[in-house]
Amino acid sequence: MFRATCAFAVACLAASPAGAQIDGFEREPINYKTAQAENVVTALQKRITGGQVKLKASGDLGYLPALLKELNVPASSQVLVFSKTSFQRERITPKTPRAIYFNDDVYVGFCLRGDVLELSAADTKLGTAFYTLDQDPDPDGKPEFVRQRDNCLTCHASSSTGGAPGHLVRSVFTDRYGMPVLSAGTFRTDHASPFAERWGGWYVTGTHGKQAHMGNWIVENKRDPATEGNAAGQNVTELKSRFTVANYLTPHSDIVALMVFEHQAMAHNRLAQALITTRQALHYQENLNRDLKEPPAHRWESVTRRIESAGDALAKYLLFSGEAKLGGEVKGTSEFAKEFAARGPFDAKGRSLREFDLKTRLFKYPCSYMIYSKGFADLPTEVKAHTLKRLHAVLTGEDASEAFAHLTTADRKAVLEILRDTLPDLPAYWKK
Repeated sequence: MFRATCAFAVACLAASPAGAQIDGFEREPINYKTAQAENVVTALQKRITGGQVKLKASGDLGYLPALLKELNVPASSQVLVFSKTSFQRERITPKTPRAIYFNDDVYVGFCLRGDVLELSAADTKLGTAFYTLDQDPDPDGKPEFVRQRDNCLTCHASSSTGGAPGHLVRSVFTDRYGMPVLSAGTFRTDHASPFAERWGGWYVTGTHGKQAHMGNWIVENKRDPATEGNAAGQNVTELKSRFTVANYLTPHSDIVALMVFEHQAMAHNRLAQALITTRQALHYQENLNRDLKEPPAHRWESVTRRIESAGDALAKYLLFSGEAKLGGEVKGTSEFAKEFAARGPFDAKGRSLREFDLKTRLFKYPCSYMIYSKGFADLPTEVKAHTLKRLHAVLTGEDASEAFAHLTTADRKAVLEILRDTLPDLPAYWKK
């Protein structure tokens, strides 16, 4: 499952060399297949099983509307992919795109008249957990989520996802049948990706000036798509001429939602990498100390390096190191940007990390809102402490290295002040 082109359900475009990774996750301390997951899906399942919630199916949409409501996932987050590269690929074409909806904690994939809904949830113990939900209505309103314990890891646990269960975001050239034109190349996507390489195989609604992307493009010249160009795919504001939009919750595949989506998917990967790396490093240390009869708390330099490396990567990503600059103003077509920005939290001056820029970069204040996520809050103490230390060094100007040269003095000051006001449980040195 979860093998579409750009994001959580992303392109399993070729066999992934993930066997070693999967084997590693099956052992202590992760035990991916047998360990108890802990995320918003497991919490919802408990409420359903206990009778507090009943999910009702709704026509061709099945459980989708009810599920989004219970998970607090906004319909405005809808983004649409038409490349035939997913678990339910037979359902996907440019006339019947696959819809993905998301919030900070979970992603939901929907195929028109598909057999199942697909879910990916940030998990506090496993990094990422994958599920399906059968679309056949349960007469008691108590459907059960089925956790996918190994199939998804074939594509979603490799070097491309940071060596932890996660999401792979790609952009591909796609033909009129929804088949990816692999010979033309593919692109992995996050906030560092050039605008011109984004959203191949996706519908995109919104305006973006003269800067061009790969969205809305049905490739005819498979041998050399570049000569064909994608002029008709730019600054598209409605999709009703391309497929029956009434079959979906909204008529949009909002460009701002897509930009947030691709940033967030990789942020979840960095969080999962930090979680898994730290748990594995500490487990290694525990065994080594026992075998060498060292005190249980003895810290090996190699263990410290592994943990700090994961924290450094997370800090860089949270501060948008390497973010590609926008070449013009971007505007979406739905209420997504307005709804997203309204969620806060806000500091004493009314500022928020969810406030958009959309002229030269994604956000006005270059620190990811994912720092408020449960995934960050529940990181192991060792890696969370190091990440916060690195963030503080950058924001106070102590770290002026090239990786953070994009941050102006005003940027650093504003982010530091916002986090001091809004991020719980900061170390005492942050308040000085």
